[in-house]
Amino acid sequence: MRTKTDYYDYNLIAVIILLIGFGLVMLYSTTSYTAAMKFGDDMMFLKKQAVFSAGAIAAAVLFSYIPYRIYWYLSGFLYILSLLLMALVRTPLGRTVNGARRWLGIGGFSFQPAEVAKIAVITFVPMLIVRMGKKYRKPANTLLAAGAGVLQAAAAYILTDNLSTAIIIMMITAFIVFVAHPKTKPFLALGFGMLAAAAGGVYFIISNEVSSSFRARRILTWLHPEQYASEGGYQVMQALYALGSGGLFGKGLGNGTQKLWAVPEAENDMIFAIICEELGIFGGVIVILLFLYLLYRLFFIAQNAPDLYSALMVTGIFGHISMQVILNICVVVNLIPTTGVTLPFLSYGGTSVVLLMAEITIALSVSRAIKFRRPEQDLWGEVVRSSSGNGTKV
Repeated sequence: MRTKTDYYDYNLIAVIILLIGFGLVMLYSTTSYTAAMKFGDDMMFLKKQAVFSAGAIAAAVLFSYIPYRIYWYLSGFLYILSLLLMALVRTPLGRTVNGARRWLGIGGFSFQPAEVAKIAVITFVPMLIVRMGKKYRKPANTLLAAGAGVLQAAAAYILTDNLSTAIIIMMITAFIVFVAHPKTKPFLALGFGMLAAAAGGVYFIISNEVSSSFRARRILTWLHPEQYASEGGYQVMQALYALGSGGLFGKGLGNGTQKLWAVPEAENDMIFAIICEELGIFGGVIVILLFLYLLYRLFFIAQNAPDLYSALMVTGIFGHISMQVILNICVVVNLIPTTGVTLPFLSYGGTSVVLLMAEITIALSVSRAIKFRRPEQDLWGEVVRSSSGNGTKV
């Protein structure tokens, strides 16, 4: 039996390039007018994003040839580094952008350290689970593995005041812990309990008209955007107008109007609304299909990973990207309150695309370790041996 050892998931790279390329086109369409008016350069946002994207793709391909096992040894370092970086936000190195102190500035470079926590959880929690082995099934050990992710989420919320990222970190952790555990019922019960608690909290806010809290006002804005236009409801309503005005095939690339003045920060968390306005439902469906294919490739890699550690890492990447896409689109169509979560590979942000590509680097590195067995053939194309022991015509 011959073993194929030179596998590489080129399909994953291809769909990433398609998403990033499409995102660059939509970014230019979304920002060209405002960039020309404010900065005198209609390609300013496009050029910045293109440089980060091209560099991130090249680095991902290059570093994917490093064996994935290195992340096992680096996971502890990444975990501690993530906590330290988030703590630095509270120092003079922290920067406030749009009223939120979530950024860390070093020289002329700034980034959100809470984003690093996602990679820390994706590499560290699977390492804990694998080290525990069968002992992981014990409730105390399961809680210990989950607690590692909860600590990162708590740090993201307390140190950087970033609830949306904290929720995503919690969801990544829960996804990894759930997939690795042999039992399902306890997690389903916990999930339903959390949903019930969330529903109870929303009901309490509505019935008591609580509006003193910033996050309570977000829920009220979600339920009654027209009454809370100054609190963010205006952005939600204009995004819905953009979705509705696009129709089936949209107004045409570059012909959208909501991006000019109606949808604030359209290039970030509301870019899906601009896609649907200019390219219609058809364009939105194409984007969703591209993401579904990306997730299928990650599922394929996780399913065929050579060991549990690599499978759980790719599972965490799958969970992160899928949850972020779902949250972003649900916000745009007003199914959930605004979260500030961006659309992976499409929204503007150099730090976001670099850290997302770091996760893709891990997935590509795991894909290189996949080994497929293929049957040997004689000169006439007949199968001599196969893994199942049944000879079939090739």
